[in-house]
Amino acid sequence: MNKKVSGKVLFVDDDVDVLHTARMILKPYFTEVVVLTEPDKIPDLLLENNFDVIVLDMNFSFGQTSGKEGLFWLRKIKSIDPEAHVLMNTAYGDIQLAVDAMKEGAIDFLVKPWEQEKLLATVQSVYELSQTKKENRNLNQIKNALSSDLDQPFGELISKSKSMIPVFEAIDKVALTDANVLILGENGTGKELVARSIHRKSNRQQGNFINVDLGAISGSLFESELFGHKKGAFTDAREERLGRFEMANGGSLFLDEIGNLNLNFQSKLLSVIQNREVFKVGSSHASKIDIRLICATNKPIYQMLASDEFRQDLLYRINTVEINLPPLRNRTEDIPALANHFLLLYTKKYNKQNQRFSEIAIRKMQLYSWPGNIRELQHLVERAVIMNEGSQIEEHSIMLNIPAESDDSAKNFHIKNIEKEAIQKALKAVNWNMTEAAKILGYGRSTLYRKMKKYEL
Repeated sequence: MNKKVSGKVLFVDDDVDVLHTARMILKPYFTEVVVLTEPDKIPDLLLENNFDVIVLDMNFSFGQTSGKEGLFWLRKIKSIDPEAHVLMNTAYGDIQLAVDAMKEGAIDFLVKPWEQEKLLATVQSVYELSQTKKENRNLNQIKNALSSDLDQPFGELISKSKSMIPVFEAIDKVALTDANVLILGENGTGKELVARSIHRKSNRQQGNFINVDLGAISGSLFESELFGHKKGAFTDAREERLGRFEMANGGSLFLDEIGNLNLNFQSKLLSVIQNREVFKVGSSHASKIDIRLICATNKPIYQMLASDEFRQDLLYRINTVEINLPPLRNRTEDIPALANHFLLLYTKKYNKQNQRFSEIAIRKMQLYSWPGNIRELQHLVERAVIMNEGSQIEEHSIMLNIPAESDDSAKNFHIKNIEKEAIQKALKAVNWNMTEAAKILGYGRSTLYRKMKKYEL
């Protein structure tokens, strides 16, 4: 180790000359070296700081050589911080003391008087061990955060609809930058797929894509989940934890349902975005972050802005580029491809291959308004695959949540709406048999097809 590292060392000894020498040796190599003559101050220091290495004397009282005091404070340190890396330091080279210290959790043992090179090499070795363990812990936390995603089938966006062309164009353009993106759209329209597509096409594709559902995080855990916390920052904080911002460092952070945040949390989030740094709960030291931020909401964000429910300065920070996702009812030409995509997925999952939708079943799905959008379509296809017994899924297996019709007084009596509704009712009455529907309506088949195209049925 030839250059100074961002490490903190605590050196505890009753001899001020030893502390002075140790500080001179270590200071050029570590950013912070804290020296202490009174061991009873150790607990307070540990609650306020996270030390990478603690060097602890074995004896503090005059004439003591048993090492019991050092073992007492070693146990105390480990009770406060079980992951502390403690290096024991004594003027008496007693092998039994070394064995006892190791049993109590010490990492290594130094015998005074030590040479400068020996002290530095031993402290550096313990520091490197602490960093390795910290990196492994962080990797495990990131792995746990990503584990729920690993089981999800996140594919490409599927569409040939004209209404989706602006979406694809925006993805291709913004992906090449680090601009913050805000995705707007109803529930189930595929906002997360858009976010993942931006990440995959970006220069950050090798980094993590961290997904956070802000609507599912309780207020008491908001700061801990997003910014992380230090060990002992609050009850049950038994170890230091990375926040989602740090997990996404070098990659992309997707904050879903950002419209659910109250004004207080909006303010805290704005501070992090502006300063590009986070303060863990319980820490006074900032950690720099390097992320691409993608946010999404199904809330009417501009109405919330007008009613002072959403901060204007935060909105300006997160919507450098804004992408609006159309609902499925406005892209009905995509329904056959989407339905068949989910059909392939679930026939494989449930080992029911070689199933297909009948033409009438597809048409029935295209006539539906899909209030739950693509997510509702996905669930419908899964249910149909599970319940279907033949090789073809007919229209009766397409179970749609159609609400009861309203009273005539609430209807729009424009002639186009009446004709469109008449066609829809006729098709439903004959289970989407085009010939029978045309007879009921008094149309020829070609006229019925033309009008269905006109009304986008």
